[in-house]
Amino acid sequence: MTAEEFVVVRGLKKAYPVRGGLFRKAAAVTALDGVDFSIAKGETLGLVGESGCGKSTLGRLLLRLEEPDGGSIRIEGTDIFALKASELQKLRRNVQIIFQDPYSSLNPRKRVDSIVGEPLAIHGIADGTERDERVIRLLETVGLRPEQRFLYPHQFSGGQRQRIGIARALALNPSLVVADEPVSSLDVSIQAQIVNLLQDLQERLGLTYLFISHDLNLIEYIADRVIVMYLGKIMEIARSEVLCREQVHPYSEALFSASPSVDPETRGKRIILKGDVPSPIHPPPGCRFHTRCPLRIDICDKEEPPLTGRPNGSRVACHVR
Repeated sequence: MTAEEFVVVRGLKKAYPVRGGLFRKAAAVTALDGVDFSIAKGETLGLVGESGCGKSTLGRLLLRLEEPDGGSIRIEGTDIFALKASELQKLRRNVQIIFQDPYSSLNPRKRVDSIVGEPLAIHGIADGTERDERVIRLLETVGLRPEQRFLYPHQFSGGQRQRIGIARALALNPSLVVADEPVSSLDVSIQAQIVNLLQDLQERLGLTYLFISHDLNLIEYIADRVIVMYLGKIMEIARSEVLCREQVHPYSEALFSASPSVDPETRGKRIILKGDVPSPIHPPPGCRFHTRCPLRIDICDKEEPPLTGRPNGSRVACHVR
């Protein structure tokens, strides 16, 4: 682990059991299968891929909301899966999440002062007048007025609710924030405000982000580096400006070609992939993408390609390119 590697993920695996019928054996849905990457201190790492590729599972494992089937995650040198239950509270303070849906992630029966102040009380950081003062500062940090702490979630717009969710995530002064599609349920005009807020907070507070999204234009704007995932595997890792200009992996190329753009000339020819995503219960051998890949050769069916470096600085899992 180098000084710049704030988060180091190695060989991470996670599968979910599926109960079989009366005469069927139970199977397992593969969510992650041998994932390796790192995040530098203060970096925004984007995570993209089709639904079901393992993005949200990876976020939950970083928060240790779930246990892996294999592999490790080290945050500042500490293996989070080796922590005992009594040691988890420190991890909870250091790693927080901003949820996708601000309408369902806030308790409708609680006022904002209770929602934002609850982490402070649970962790014994502040109570009484001190907690009220910290809640006020947090609300002002995310662009809300102090008097709004007495309101309930239904009295806010979607963008304001997400600001409340961000304030709650910042209450414990975390170092790492998992942003799980934090603007996907908001209007486009509000999305820009929230993204700019997140960038401003990162600069002011020195935050590190894992930013999960389906919006490739947003990822291009906010991320320093981007991971492209497919069926629980990493296909490509690259600097954002490199990946958005020059994709190496055929899947990355197809994914970015499908991204809408206000200037169609900035995107290449649309690539239509044949077939459907294979079942994660029975993922294909070799390269996970070979069943849909237009560049497939014989070795793709049998051998899994390793992530290897390319001249443009990318790391790509592909036998052909």
